Amino acid sequence: MPSHDRHALDPSILDEAADWLMRLSEGSVSDSERQEWEHWRNSSPTHRQAWARAELLLSKLQGLPPALAMPSLDRPSHPGRRAAMGKLAALLALAPLTWGSWKLNDWQQWTADYRAPVGERRDLTLTDGTHVTLNTDTAIDVYFDDRQRLLLLRRGEILVQTAADPSPVARPFLVQTNEGRMQALGTRFSVREETGHTRLAVLEGAVRIQVKGIGEQVVQAGQRSGFSALGFDAPTPVDKSVLAWTQGMLMADNMRLADFVNELSRYRSGVLRCDPAIANLRISGAFPVNDSRRTLNMLAQTYPINVSSRLGDYWVMLAPA
Repeated sequence: MPSHDRHALDPSILDEAADWLMRLSEGSVSDSERQEWEHWRNSSPTHRQAWARAELLLSKLQGLPPALAMPSLDRPSHPGRRAAMGKLAALLALAPLTWGSWKLNDWQQWTADYRAPVGERRDLTLTDGTHVTLNTDTAIDVYFDDRQRLLLLRRGEILVQTAADPSPVARPFLVQTNEGRMQALGTRFSVREETGHTRLAVLEGAVRIQVKGIGEQVVQAGQRSGFSALGFDAPTPVDKSVLAWTQGMLMADNMRLADFVNELSRYRSGVLRCDPAIANLRISGAFPVNDSRRTLNMLAQTYPINVSSRLGDYWVMLAPA
């Protein structure tokens, strides 16, 4: 006899939880509706279990698929609302299975030697005197032994100012990402790990990149490059925007709004979306990453952009004004 699935819930109850999740996200719920919701939630253990999944979903909104865009949730009569609600219900039903990757990512970051949470930076001085600054949502491991000084960049972005090795044997200073390994040649440099790609910017000295099965490339001071398992990017000049994050700023120089939104999203929790109609709008300026609400207000005051939010600024949409 097959074992009972302790995660299974009645699909009709999940539909009701998804409906309440959408209604409460609309921001115009009356007191009587809230009382109705509380009565529904407390009316049975299965209702409470379904709503617990809904609350967990709210805490993980950053990973929701783009198909659940807020425009479909904003208008109860919108033809796409039912379809969107069905997707929400499906997510609630599959939560114990599909959210494992979120938990794995969280676990990997929390078990790192050093980390900087979303929206924060952290400065470190390692045992050899090397100074490392961690950008938002960054995690690293440190492996120093008698042969090498190695940083493993699990995720995020770092700025490294190497120090002379105090040990009798001059150990190389290395930074490892999923794509390859970099050796500092007496230098100051930044490294950013992206999905399937690593970015490198060299401010002083030089850095040797080694990619297994591909070869190596030396990047000199004043140059930036990148690499993946397929090869190296051509070096280009470093611009002033590379280290703006160390001053708590995001620099835009004729940047597409969609690209700007992707960058700003790194510094805040929740979902930040851009309407495709304004994705190619070009913006310029210096914007504070420590206060995303202020940055969004600056955009709205300068460009033809309307900023709307739901769920206490957790879900923010940029649309044409």
